[in-house]
Amino acid sequence: MRVRDMSLKNKKFFFCFFSIISFLFSYNAYSDTEEKIKIINYLESLQNFSASFLQSSGESLSEGRVYVGKKRVRAEYLSPTKILIILDENKAMYYNYELEEDEFFNPKNTNAWFFYDIFRNPLFFSDANIEFENNEITLEKNGFDVEDKKYSIKVFFENTPLVLRKVELWINQEIITLSIYNHNYNEQFSRNFFKLISPNLLN
Repeated sequence: MRVRDMSLKNKKFFFCFFSIISFLFSYNAYSDTEEKIKIINYLESLQNFSASFLQSSGESLSEGRVYVGKKRVRAEYLSPTKILIILDENKAMYYNYELEEDEFFNPKNTNAWFFYDIFRNPLFFSDANIEFENNEITLEKNGFDVEDKKYSIKVFFENTPLVLRKVELWINQEIITLSIYNHNYNEQFSRNFFKLISPNLLN
């Protein structure tokens, strides 16, 4: 009888132990999913939005501003070279102000795709890993682009309040870092602001 009683006690103990562990894991999974949904909703809400950025590739430093509309993203590089990039899901335009040259291209064939996916395709991050540290949330996703090049993208957010702060992209053994600041959530855009037309044709 004593052996049987001990066996029953052990079974109850292990049942309670595994129930607690299962609850903790399911709670963490639910919490992570809930936070990820909050971030995706935040990114989807970024319309009529702009922010300044510093872009570093390790060898060069560029400064500019990114503008987010309902369907398109506009990136203006102000220094060291004045360049305009307008991105749609499957088409984009590049314009060099100094050379007065334009080029139309598929953004998925260049490193510009991450600009579009972050701001106008945030469901891209639905299967990303999420991490929490102090008041910072990080989303990280790894994969292969359309040219079968391996990439890793990390997006950093301030948690309270939720604010996009930095993007790191590793691709083809190169790294691009984008630091984001001077957020404006109430931009007013002209009718032609996101058109895929060379600026010299709009003047």
